[in-house]
This record gives sequence, C-alpha cells and structure tokens, in this order.
Amino acid sequence: MSAAAAARSLEATFQRAWGPTVDDPGRLGFLSPDPRIRTLLRVLLSYPDVRHVLPDRVSLDASADVRLAESIMRFVARQTWLVTQVTLG
Repeated sequence: MSAAAAARSLEATFQRAWGPTVDDPGRLGFLSPDPRIRTLLRVLLSYPDVRHVLPDRVSLDASADVRLAESIMRFVARQTWLVTQVTLG
C-alpha cells in the first residue's frame, strides 16, 4: 500500500458563509484570507503530521497517531463559527 493510499484526512463541512461551493468558489474554506482562518491554518500546519490543507480538508500522514487525528478533529469541530461537521476519513 502506498503512503498516499494510507493517508488520513479530516473533511470539514462549513457554515454557509465560509464553505467553498461550485456557485461561489470565492469562499475558500480553510484557505480564506480572513485573519481568524489564517490563524487556524497556522495552528493546523504546526502539527508535524499534517501533510497539507485544502479548502475543505486537512490531510494527515499515514503514520499519524489516531489520538492526534481525533484531537485535531475535535479542535476543528469546536470552531462552530466556521464548521458544522468534521469527519475523519
């Protein structure tokens, strides 16, 4: 199994005002220029097991501990002003 195939990701469903959509791609989710989201992005990228962040997901190393993934998931889920749901995929 390749590392890419085994990688984990956290997938976020955003509040209507923040989520990227086909109709309005200007809403950039995790990549929004809003200062609050930029701070959140810096926090997420400070974890060594975070591989990259896309507008709607955070990709983790395949070797990332499940407890770390769940901790990051809970942290993002507490940002209720931004997300409605976060799932571990």
